[in-house]
Amino acid sequence: MSGFSFTVEARDGRARAARLETPHGVVLTPVFMPVGTAGAVKAVLHRDLREIGASILLANTYHLMLRPGDALVAGLGGLNGFTGWDGPFLTDSGGYQVFSLAALRRLDDEGVRFQSHLDGSSHLLSPERSIEVQQNLGADIAMAFDECPPGDAPREAVAEATARTTRWAKRSREAHRRSDQWLFGIVQGGVHLDLRDESARALMQIGFPGYAIGGLSVGEAKPGRDRVLEHLDPVLPAERPRYLMGVGTPQDLIECVARGVDMFDCVMPTRNARNGQLFTSRGRLSIRNARYRDDPRPPDPDCRCPTCRTASRAYLRHLHQAGEMSAATLMSIHNLFHYLDTMGAMRQSILLGRFEGWRGETLRRLESVDQDGS
Repeated sequence: MSGFSFTVEARDGRARAARLETPHGVVLTPVFMPVGTAGAVKAVLHRDLREIGASILLANTYHLMLRPGDALVAGLGGLNGFTGWDGPFLTDSGGYQVFSLAALRRLDDEGVRFQSHLDGSSHLLSPERSIEVQQNLGADIAMAFDECPPGDAPREAVAEATARTTRWAKRSREAHRRSDQWLFGIVQGGVHLDLRDESARALMQIGFPGYAIGGLSVGEAKPGRDRVLEHLDPVLPAERPRYLMGVGTPQDLIECVARGVDMFDCVMPTRNARNGQLFTSRGRLSIRNARYRDDPRPPDPDCRCPTCRTASRAYLRHLHQAGEMSAATLMSIHNLFHYLDTMGAMRQSILLGRFEGWRGETLRRLESVDQDGS
């Protein structure tokens, strides 16, 4: 397809460093994608995202379909023209809302009938409609429509959802027409290795330029997640990108890169920031703690982000306690920088053949320090 390539530049164990070229720019992996559900990363300007090193953003098909509408976005130049972000976008398929909005939907082979959480209006999101929306949004990377069962779903329900995901993937592939957009298939199957294997092989037979791994951030235990990733590593094509959806903490990202994953997204850095929690090289820090009332130190003395260069813990605590909007902005910038910087350090360690040493040292530091970031 025009303007796309994916090249693995180095391996260290299962960990990979690669270069993903898209029509809107180059993405160096492993990569973390900030979540911009409605076309914007909450509380953070595009200018600041560029400054802290973000290269690709994630936007949400379901939410943008409902508001402002995918046809409107298409008429204003797609997500890039509409939002002003000149780098790559990835859009999810709306399949996660099959899981998260279960109380507002009915599901069958045709698709999912939603009752809008905004105004109660009824909508059908099928594989064909999901692809239509994503083509209108014009993201560089789109996702096949899938069913994501809960982490505690019984095996029979997981098997049914996995089979439906395969059928929907085929319909998604047949509906997809844009040559300037990559479409990824999504591997489902819960923590059942045989179902994961069946799903991956069926998707590979359909044929996609990249593969996402879904259903591993919906309540399952981390050992189960890790077993699935280790199982899929030799199954999925080594020359195609791999995207683990909705995961996780910095420690999670390190462990998943160690198991062959290239791409990640998660709301944690921005959601936790709005709740006053900061990720630092010395553990997590809750800015609401009274001990920071007069603390002149930056959130993380070892961090180079704009927030740590200019704001003290005392000031951030004051802003958060006062309900100032700038608190969310400053702390979101810090958390996103921490995630992006961690990915950059991981990539460098892989290129240098030092990933395992870096991984062990980093995890020990995060696990051995006071979890209040002191």
